[in-house]
Formats: sequence, structure tokens, C-alpha cells
Amino acid sequence: MTPAADWREAHRQAVEAGRSTYIDPGTGFQVFTELGLERRGHCCGSGCRHCPYRHESMELDSRVAGAQQPSWLTGTAPPGEPADVLFWSGGKDSFLCYRVLMREAVRPVALLTTFDAASRIVAHQEIGVRQVVRQAEHLGLPLLGVPLHPGHDYVDRIREAVSLIPAIARFVFGDLHLRHIREWRDTAFQDLAAESGATLHFPLWGVSAETLITDLEASGVPCVVSAVTEAAEGIVEVGDEFGREMMERLPDQIDPFGENGEFHTLARVWGP
Repeated sequence: MTPAADWREAHRQAVEAGRSTYIDPGTGFQVFTELGLERRGHCCGSGCRHCPYRHESMELDSRVAGAQQPSWLTGTAPPGEPADVLFWSGGKDSFLCYRVLMREAVRPVALLTTFDAASRIVAHQEIGVRQVVRQAEHLGLPLLGVPLHPGHDYVDRIREAVSLIPAIARFVFGDLHLRHIREWRDTAFQDLAAESGATLHFPLWGVSAETLITDLEASGVPCVVSAVTEAAEGIVEVGDEFGREMMERLPDQIDPFGENGEFHTLARVWGP
């Protein structure tokens, strides 16, 4: 059985026995059963795995502020055919990746965003998860939010999250050309992809900066710098608009798309 099938079976047995909790066979964590949550009498807003109160029906602000478990922050699992799951940071690369998927138009797309469970900030991008929710709402896409807790394995957390999606065709990443990141993903997600019957897809891999910036210009979506690391301090500032002009003034040691982590962006899909 897959890990998802394992915990579903553990939950079934616990409910049949009338228990309020069970031990997740994959992580060893104690999990509330649906019965246990019903006995509580109300939804806590944490996005519990077996929530009987339809967590997704709660007010959006409550879901965004309170979810401590993977849960749908906008929309729900795509119905019907297997979906593409796009790992979404909220920046220009994620947005350009989405543009490719929209041109392919072959299957439903769901966004997946990880963020710090305490600060509600998306790592590296330094943007709040509320801004990502705003992007998903504007694009009309379901968003699966994955709060990350210290000491919890990243891939295990993703595995728990994607168990909420009935069928997955591809895990989609917006990596451009960093070989070590690509190799890490190939290794880290190998088992999860096999369990899900999915493949890994890198639609921007090896695409030139000129092609990427041309597509971004064609979209009309402004992208602003949301975070700057030491490598680009004094050259790029938070709030700068990313575009061809900015790329042309960057020194040679800075990747034109900030692929080495020199800077990160927020795609303002809702307009200027």
C-alpha cells in the first residue's frame, strides 16, 4: 500500500474501534480521528486531516491564519482526470511555469505552496501566504497550502499534502538551470512520484533568459523584487520592478533571473 493508503487504513480501524486518535504509520505522529474531532464539537481551523466540519468552508481568513496541517486554502482537489501539481512560490519562475501549462492546456492545474507554520511566510520569497492566496484567487486555481514545522521532513510533509489530491499526472517545478537543485528533486521526489503514479516535469529547464523575459513581457504581469540576498545588496532593492531594464544593469556575477538566489520576486497577477 501507499503511505496514504496506510494511514487511511489506520484511521478506518481506529474509527471502527471508537478511538479518538491513531498513530500515523509513516511518521509516528498521533493523529485525531474523525470521531475525535467530532467529540471536540467545533472546527479548530488547523486543517486537520480528518476534519468533519469541512475546513474548506470556513472563512478564508481563518483558514489562512490558522491552518497547521496541509489543507486547501482556495478551491478543492481538481475533479476528474489527473491534475498537474505546480510547486508555486509566488514569483516570476512559478508564474512563467504556469504560463507554459496554460499553453499546453492538457489537464487541470493545482498550486502547492509551502510556508513557515509560525510566521506564515513563504521561504526565500519573503512574502506572506495571504499574497499567494490572492494570486490563486485571481488565477482561479485551487491552492494547497503546506505549513512547515521545525523537525518535520519536507518530503513527508509534501506526501501528506498530495494525499488530498485524488489523482496526479505530474509534479511541476519552475527550475531554470541549477543542476544540483534538479538532481535533488529527482532524488527526493522519486519515491513520491512512483507512489502517486506521477512524473516530474521541468518545463522551464534550459530555456534562455531572453525567451523567459519575452514571455513575461507578453503576459503584462508586473513582478517586483520581494527579497534580496547579500550577493545583490546595493544593486537590487526590494520593490524594484523586475524586467529587461533591470536584467541589463545587473553585473555578470548576478544571474539575470536571480537563479542563484540573489533576489526573489512576487508576481502581481492582479495587475500594477
